[in-house]
Amino acid sequence: MKETKSRNTYARWLFIVAGCIAVVLGTIGVVVPGLPTTPLVLLASWCFYKSSPRLQAWLLQSFLGKYIREYKEKGGLTPRKRVSIILLMATMVTISTVIFIQNLVVRIIVVAAGLIGCIVVGFVVPKAKK
Repeated sequence: MKETKSRNTYARWLFIVAGCIAVVLGTIGVVVPGLPTTPLVLLASWCFYKSSPRLQAWLLQSFLGKYIREYKEKGGLTPRKRVSIILLMATMVTISTVIFIQNLVVRIIVVAAGLIGCIVVGFVVPKAKK
């Protein structure tokens, strides 16, 4: 029985660490277009739900909580928001790779991350219910 308790403790800490990383990346995504904030904040909320009600309550009360509340109220992203997020990500990835990034490997990584982000927002994140 002790092994199960320690396994649960490790899983709890793994969810907490993953949630904290998602919060940090989601926060960066607020100011860095191309990094999707909403999916990361939803991931953090789920991780905290599985591990720490106190951290989940903190997240819901933070400035990032509006993304979770809006997602829950509408059940997903509206078509207009989905298109604007994808266009903003594509624009910022294009500007970054054409103007700011000189290294070819880094350019490829940024373009790949941008494509993954666009695919996730376009096809994985649920559509808002009417």
